[in-house]
Parts: sequence; C-alpha cells; structure tokens
Amino acid sequence: MYAIQGAPPPNSVDDMPGVDILVVLALVSLLAGTLIGTIGIGGILLIPALAFFAQLTTRVAMATALFSFIFTGLFGTYLYQSRRSIDWRITIPVCSGAFGFSYFGALVNSMANTSALNLIFSAIIIFAGAFTLRPFRGHGGFVFESKNAMHVLMLLLVGATVGFMSGLTGTGGPVLSVPMMIIIGFPPLTAIATSQVIQIAAAVSGTIGNVANGAVDFGIASWVTVLELAGVMVGVRIAHSAKTHQLRRLVAILCLLIGFVLFFRDSGLMERI
Repeated sequence: MYAIQGAPPPNSVDDMPGVDILVVLALVSLLAGTLIGTIGIGGILLIPALAFFAQLTTRVAMATALFSFIFTGLFGTYLYQSRRSIDWRITIPVCSGAFGFSYFGALVNSMANTSALNLIFSAIIIFAGAFTLRPFRGHGGFVFESKNAMHVLMLLLVGATVGFMSGLTGTGGPVLSVPMMIIIGFPPLTAIATSQVIQIAAAVSGTIGNVANGAVDFGIASWVTVLELAGVMVGVRIAHSAKTHQLRRLVAILCLLIGFVLFFRDSGLMERI
C-alpha cells in the first residue's frame, strides 16, 4: 500500500493509517465521486483527504488524485453520453486546449512553490462561485456556433486555462471549467457533461508529467478510484433529475467553499487560528 514514489515510506507500523482513518478516506472518496458525477466538481476534496488520512505529501496527493480522475472521467463520459448529454462540438475544443496545457502545469508543479499560484487559483474559484450564484433566468444565454472562429477560440482558451491549472494543482479541471462555462452562458448540464471529458484530457496529460517525476501512489489510487466510480454512478442520476437552478446553486456553493478553504490553507491563516 505504501510503495510511494516521491515520498518516504512510514518509519514503522505505528505510522500506518488505522482502520477508522481508512474508513473516513473511503467515505470522502465516495463523496468526491458523487459530486463529480453530479456537478463535475468534487475531486478537489480528495487531495486534502489523501494528504491527511493516507499521510501523503501534498504533491503526491495531488498527483494521485489526478491519476484517479482519468477513470472517473472515462466512466462519467460514458454515463453522460449514454444519456446524450454531451455536445461534442463544444467538448472537443475545450478538451483540446486542456490536453495541450495540463502537461505544462504539472511540470511547473514539480519545479515551483505553488502557494502563491494556489492563492490566485482560489481567488478565481471564489469569484466564479459568487458570479454563478447570482440570480439567473433561463437555460443559458450563449448559443455556440461551431463555424464561428471566435467561439471556437474562446473554448480553446477555456480549455487551456483549465488544463494548466489542473496540472498545476491536481484539481482535475471541472472545478474551473464548470463555473467558467456557466458564466459564459452554457446550460449547467452542458457544462457538467463537458467537464466529464475534460477530466480525461487534463488528467492524462497531467499524469504523464507526474509519473515522469515519480509522484503517483498507484496502490492507494487503485482502491480510492473504485469508490469514486461508485459515487459517479450515483451523481449522474442526481444531475439528470435536478433542475437547472439547482445545479447552478450547487456549483456556486461548492466553488465558494473550495475557494475559501484553499485561500485560508495557502495564505497560512489556518495556522494562525
């Protein structure tokens, strides 16, 4: 279980997580998968859980979580496609941008102190959540035209931003892509369905960089991923039974919570309290 590359093994049996700790980690994994399936966002909850309960370094926790998102993305894509909820005209440009830049984000993660960048990232998430929470009427005001070069370029830029930040922070992409697409005017279900595919593009590209740097714990990832997949199955059913305004509210609230947690963590305010 602790054949961890990029992090020292525990010094003794006493350093190993107890059964109760592993149960909590299992529940968090299940919750993360459910949120991924419901609103695309939720994988970010897995990172601190892996760091705290599995005793992984932050960098290894990010890389291990990102690796698991390859499979939640594949499964989520299958389930959403089976319900014909994925618009591939929109999804392909976004994923192309994400795949191209996630690798560079992972490289920066391996070389730089990411605290300052994470603060910027948390501020973006807070802004996106607050903007998404604003009063809204209708089902999305943006009508995508695949023959419009500016529309395609916009989606490529969204994907590039999402991919880079995914590789940098190990978030998997949807935590930024979903609110960004909703802000642009896409219906929440379209944004969430697209985010399932983004997970694949961003996670594969970012994991290539992380594996090259020996930062993935495949042992922990194997069983955590299984629980995430069970959660994804539940989450997809919830997403397709919820109303548009309910999905928007869920996205906004979770973005605000995640953004503030990241901000307090990386600003050092938690240590002062």
